[in-house]
Amino acid sequence: MTAASTSRFSSGAPARPPLRTVAAATVAATVTLLVLAALTTLSGHALLIPPIAASMALVAGAPSLPLAQPRSVIGGQLISACVGIGVGLVSHSLWAAAVAGGLALGAMLLARTSHSPAAATAAIGTTITEGQLSFILCAGIAAVVLVLSGLARSAFGKTKYPAYWW
Repeated sequence: MTAASTSRFSSGAPARPPLRTVAAATVAATVTLLVLAALTTLSGHALLIPPIAASMALVAGAPSLPLAQPRSVIGGQLISACVGIGVGLVSHSLWAAAVAGGLALGAMLLARTSHSPAAATAAIGTTITEGQLSFILCAGIAAVVLVLSGLARSAFGKTKYPAYWW
């Protein structure tokens, strides 16, 4: 071990990715989120919500992680949207949003579709007072767009995505 590796200031964090990888992930995420913003504007349905941007960060920035795989991105977002809407039928309170986030995690774990950003989708789902089916469909469509973006990046670059489908 070198003095630098044993220093209390050294980091156990992974090495910074090559600049080309950073640029490709940044461009892929930005373009995909702009597409979702355009689809939101054109359709009048919210396809770009904060948890979807977080999901895009996983797909573009960590495409080999289990949380970034299509099963988890699409399944996690759909399950969590349904959980959020279901809890929202009982209450639209902040407390309900907290419960929905926790219940969504449990549901995703049971379905083997863990996707941490989707817990926030559940919390948002509790606030929906009309158009509940639309919210669920939008979460699913947005998740599919993210997966398609990951596939496109994989086809045109050196990043392998997905590691598995199901």
